[in-house]
Amino acid sequence: MLKALFKPRATVAAGRALYAATVAQARTPGLYAALGAPDTPEGRFEVYSFHVYLVLARLKGEGPQAADTAQALFDTYVSALDNSLREMGVGDLSVGKKMRKLGEAFYGRVNSFEKALAALPDRTELEALLGRTVYAGADEGRAAALADYVVGQRDALAAQPLDELLAGRVAWGPA
Repeated sequence: MLKALFKPRATVAAGRALYAATVAQARTPGLYAALGAPDTPEGRFEVYSFHVYLVLARLKGEGPQAADTAQALFDTYVSALDNSLREMGVGDLSVGKKMRKLGEAFYGRVNSFEKALAALPDRTELEALLGRTVYAGADEGRAAALADYVVGQRDALAAQPLDELLAGRVAWGPA
């Protein structure tokens, strides 16, 4: 009986499962080896963030259950960022400031991704965004291949039945 009281709501469980699948995809070695995403805290933040954004964008406008699942995914993402900062040795007094900066960065990326993806099939804006953020301006030559990857993942998410995502199951496209 106590187990039922402390069991998370279905949308929270689905959001957490989507986050776990998103992290697993963002850790795909090919993103770092073949596509040259920097294997640094900053590079990983960018890669994790655009994967989370893609799932959030897929759930957007799909009804109340999707909105609750998206919120649970986002809450899990924020909690994981907080935990990561603490594990990297950021002091308790600095975590709040760092989290605010990361939150602002994430929302800035969301706005930029929405504009860049709305401009498709012209990939100029998306490639520039990925060059600025993921590659920090250092290796923008690989941004075209990463843009192909991002568009492919967006298309793979769009093709998935909403029920699967709401159950916490996501099938990413090839990396």
